[in-house]
Amino acid sequence: MKSTSQLVLTRAQESRAAIERLYITMRHLFNRGYYKPSKVSGEEMRRALLTLRPEIYGSVNDPQKVELDGLVYVMDRLPKGIESCRFITLTSQEGYAASRFPVLVPAKRRRNCYRVDEEQMIVEVTNGRSEIYDILTHLTFMFMEADKIRRHAFHERGGITREWEKLEAIIKSGGVVEEDERELALTYVSTILGRTFAETVKAYMRFQENPGTNSGLFEIVYGLGKTAMGEESKGLDREISFTPTLRERIGHHLYGERWATRIKQYLLEKGLHERPLHIISANPHSVMNCLYAAPALGKNQPEGDLYDIALQLSRPENANLRRQVAGYAAENGLHELEDSSGTSILVQLIDTARLNPKKLPAEIACNPEYLKEQQPVILVMDYAFGEQAFETMDELLKPYTEGGTKFRMNVASISIMGKAGILTGDKGDIMIPTSHIFEGTADNYPLDNGFAKEDFEGAGVPVYEGAMITVLGTSLQNRDILSYFKHSSWKAIGLEMEGAHYQKAIQAQSKIRDSVGRDVKVRYAYYASDNPLVTGATLASGSLGAIGVKPTYVITVKCLSKILCHAGKVKEVVMP
Repeated sequence: MKSTSQLVLTRAQESRAAIERLYITMRHLFNRGYYKPSKVSGEEMRRALLTLRPEIYGSVNDPQKVELDGLVYVMDRLPKGIESCRFITLTSQEGYAASRFPVLVPAKRRRNCYRVDEEQMIVEVTNGRSEIYDILTHLTFMFMEADKIRRHAFHERGGITREWEKLEAIIKSGGVVEEDERELALTYVSTILGRTFAETVKAYMRFQENPGTNSGLFEIVYGLGKTAMGEESKGLDREISFTPTLRERIGHHLYGERWATRIKQYLLEKGLHERPLHIISANPHSVMNCLYAAPALGKNQPEGDLYDIALQLSRPENANLRRQVAGYAAENGLHELEDSSGTSILVQLIDTARLNPKKLPAEIACNPEYLKEQQPVILVMDYAFGEQAFETMDELLKPYTEGGTKFRMNVASISIMGKAGILTGDKGDIMIPTSHIFEGTADNYPLDNGFAKEDFEGAGVPVYEGAMITVLGTSLQNRDILSYFKHSSWKAIGLEMEGAHYQKAIQAQSKIRDSVGRDVKVRYAYYASDNPLVTGATLASGSLGAIGVKPTYVITVKCLSKILCHAGKVKEVVMP
């Protein structure tokens, strides 16, 4: 008797296949130039997303409940008013900045958007394919939730529900609800959303955190439902399109080249191009605060150590202290290059020759002799986004030609720090990668990391060391795939979006194209912004808040100590 066996895909394999289908579909639609979310192509994306069930989109598979945390997350990354637009156009930089259309910038993404009329929104894409995938995934989720709202707005027997009529009356009267009527309005909305009153109140308060960059819960729910109803009953299809210029420019490093050229020209103009250059990919405030906050604030600085000062400077009410630090830094060696290239990556150049080692915080180690002899320059670049990391780093490390003279960038070290999801610990913990695994490809990047777990002993923050996954998009990760990477022989400790892209550029320029020295020091360290394997701890659950301040500065202090000591011994970072 013959035995038969059936090959059954695991959930992780099904999820990986769903991600592949999503990306193939999105690339096809991009090349085609447009698609309608409710038609065949859009339905394929919806099915793949439902198969995948990303953690960040919570209850997207529930046909009755509108996913509120996911909706807040998405609307923070899309322009205000997009919920009521039928036509969404993704463009390159095509002159809209000089138009009279007001610029709309989402709360959690650096991208310029323009509302053309009541029905159309334009979104500028300058960060490469990762940004396109990010936007399309969010839009797919948004349209799925819009259809749930539409269904809830009708009785099963037909006809508009009383709750929808009440919401429509609120919107038509201006959308402003007085405090004494707010709970009543939230009761109506909770029924439309299929959520509890408490869940609806929580979502309302989260939307209120960024009132200038979103329309608020009432208008968002109404806009989503109304647009979906128009498509269902009147045939007013929603459509997403890509301009020919965007399709022509994508993948050609046009913005990254312009960005890098501006930096190199500035280094040349200021006579800084021959000095050792230390590149840091980080937020634009932690390096500045570490080097300049103590002498800038003087007697006005908060009591305590560097961490206490950083915590005070991070609070919204202390904008005057932050301005004081920035002003002092500008007078003592910090040059800030606002982005005009379209990358949205701000750059700070710090001339360490103008630093006084005696005024540095006690936490930062420094070799005064090295500082005096070599006078290194620190280049701080704000975070890149996904594939944009390869474009910007690749262009930055290339030699520069000016007036017939060609010079190589004198790069001494490259340090990458930032936020990442963690699989082995909790929010605020530190991760030190030993390699980058590029999800969805066969590309893996073993890493001789200049940071080690031992460097952070005594810092008061849990530290993990191991492989990191560079994912195609944080919004597409689910528990099954991440559990596989954690528990299999990969033994991954976390996930992020830029590591493999940075490393690919660094290896190409140092080991293949010989643009920078092979002995360039490379350092990677991340702090955990979320744990997608823990319910309620994903990025959609809310901002990291003060939890992220300490690990940010622990990593920054260690990074600066490595740079400023160079030939000297780096002392331990000890922060309470």
